[in-house]
Amino acid sequence: MKAQRERARAARANISGWSDASKGIIADFAKTEFVGYTEDKCEATVIGIVADDMAVEEVTEGQFSLITDRTVFYGEGGGQVGDTGNAADGIYKIIIEDTKKTDGVYVHICSLPESGIIKVGDKVTLEIDTERRAAIRRNHSACHMLQAALRSVLGVHVEQAGSYVDEQRLRFDFSHFSAMTADELSKVERLVNEEILRSLSVDTVETDIETARKEGAMALFGEKYGAVVRMVKIGDFSTELCGGTHVRNTGNIGLFRIISESSVAAGIRRIEATTGFGVLSMLSDRDQLIAKAAAELKCVNPADLANRAAAVSQEMKSAKSEIEALEAKIASMKMSDITANAMKVGSVNVYPAKLEGVALDAARTLSDDIRSKDQSAVVVIALITDGRLNFICACGKDALASGANAGKIVKDIAVICGGGGGGRPDSATAGGKDLSKVDEALSSAAGTVAKYLK
Repeated sequence: MKAQRERARAARANISGWSDASKGIIADFAKTEFVGYTEDKCEATVIGIVADDMAVEEVTEGQFSLITDRTVFYGEGGGQVGDTGNAADGIYKIIIEDTKKTDGVYVHICSLPESGIIKVGDKVTLEIDTERRAAIRRNHSACHMLQAALRSVLGVHVEQAGSYVDEQRLRFDFSHFSAMTADELSKVERLVNEEILRSLSVDTVETDIETARKEGAMALFGEKYGAVVRMVKIGDFSTELCGGTHVRNTGNIGLFRIISESSVAAGIRRIEATTGFGVLSMLSDRDQLIAKAAAELKCVNPADLANRAAAVSQEMKSAKSEIEALEAKIASMKMSDITANAMKVGSVNVYPAKLEGVALDAARTLSDDIRSKDQSAVVVIALITDGRLNFICACGKDALASGANAGKIVKDIAVICGGGGGGRPDSATAGGKDLSKVDEALSSAAGTVAKYLK
């Protein structure tokens, strides 16, 4: 057996169990008997092994596809993910990482965690991860109930446009013309939970398509159905054609919670939701978030969090107002320094200045104050705050009449510092990058202004 394993390793250094090429091989096998609607464990015979896109007689390691005559593992389809679990032949344990199906053949995507040997003809015990399957069941049944609730709240124009169900959550795409309101979402969520608490029986019936339609079963538009279809009835609330696995009673779902509602495409909306332990996990996460927020805001009782947040917000607004008032006062105190450095250029007065640590709004207010007192003023301020450079230019009415243009002037000056910008003739701003050239830029103010005067 050791020599056999060595030959197998050499032949298949990287075993892979599922690919487009392997699907052609798998189609040649007999259809699988699926007993997973009622069973979680079953005995089966290995009728095929596929590795590296080849049908092989045995494998000794790595990943491969295992095909058996019967299975309890649900193969991915109808929006529901495939089952996971394990298989055992009495000596070796095989990890089943996923399950696919094609043309009625169920394919177990497997790996051997330890060296072993699995051969065609071996008898194996297949067992699904029951906890994961139970969570998937809860989400799948809730997905059906969600569609019924949406049609009840929004209207019968709602039709399924796609779905996905795993053990964590459910995703349902549906036709609708606008985003759902908070009230609509609340009504849908409440309606689903009301039906869960009614503990409705979930029954499956195999029948023909015409009988199912007469029963009012919802079917996917464009889906091809065979002579026999599986109809899933959830009390008097929901009836759909579905091949997936479901709870026996809506009470098994526990709770239903909508996570989000969003747009997927024009006229198509998407709801993501969760059930059972998924809801408990959401609540736990939110409790932790609330506790963390309460600690950051020094709120002893989380119930007082909203009031504390409002108080902190008001404190921040008050502090901001005080800071703005102080900055305006500081800027105003600098006015005398700026006006003392005024330069006469033709018919206008140019006021170049460099300010540091002053807010942009305060600097703008200062430039407006100067031009309101001197209609012939052209104010040019280089503002340096937290390492960022901005230029502000403002022109009085008489300066405008003389040809001064704040947008053009500030743009030319900012270019010297590797920046750019512009704006209206009376007021404009620009940005700069090179702080080392600020003095050079301000020194050019008089010449730049002169260039635009009549």
